[in-house]
Amino acid sequence: MSGLKYIDNARKILCIGRNYAAHIKELNSAKPQQPFFFLKPSSSILKPNSGPFLVPKGTIVHHEVELGIILNKTLSNLPESFSREEALDCIDGYALTIDMTARNVQDEAKGKGLPWTIGKGFDTFLPLSQFIPKSQIPDPYDVELSLSINGQIKQKDKTDLMIFPIHKILSHMSAIMTLEKGDLILTGTPKGVGPVVPGDKIKATITAGGNVLNDATIEIDAEQKPGPYEFKET
Repeated sequence: MSGLKYIDNARKILCIGRNYAAHIKELNSAKPQQPFFFLKPSSSILKPNSGPFLVPKGTIVHHEVELGIILNKTLSNLPESFSREEALDCIDGYALTIDMTARNVQDEAKGKGLPWTIGKGFDTFLPLSQFIPKSQIPDPYDVELSLSINGQIKQKDKTDLMIFPIHKILSHMSAIMTLEKGDLILTGTPKGVGPVVPGDKIKATITAGGNVLNDATIEIDAEQKPGPYEFKET
């Protein structure tokens, strides 16, 4: 698959929440008993080399670096016995992703029992890498995710720290909604999330089996989002 074609093929973007214990702790969240997930709109995608990341006025934005998986088949009502090997057979390839989150917008929504859509769905809130062929990541649990702001590393952890592995994610999701070929699934973020402000330079890298996948590096500049929106807590 060509480098960016996977982005146009994604019917849905599904994101697993709270899948790394230390990240749950740093946000003072409750550990989920089963995977839970939310959706991001395709309009939130920021393709490589297509402009800056935009910080909406009045928001406190946090970076969340994640491993994304791209499905090669449609999945529905998978049994709980769905195995790790079966899950790997369903993966077409991978992507390095950043699930940007307007944390104060999300926190207000949480406090009022409202959906998180706004806090996760602004334009440019999903920077994506080039497509990573499956051959470059023989083991998705032997991957290191790293994110730096202005040259200072903020997040750096291995994917073997996931609470819910990929086969459990897929079986749970597919029992709720059909997962379609091409769907992009974000598998959660490790600890170290923190603020991104206009003027910041953001760099995310992915290492598999000890090798940095240079073609999948994300490098973006943060700027103030133009337009009328300004978040004001009520």
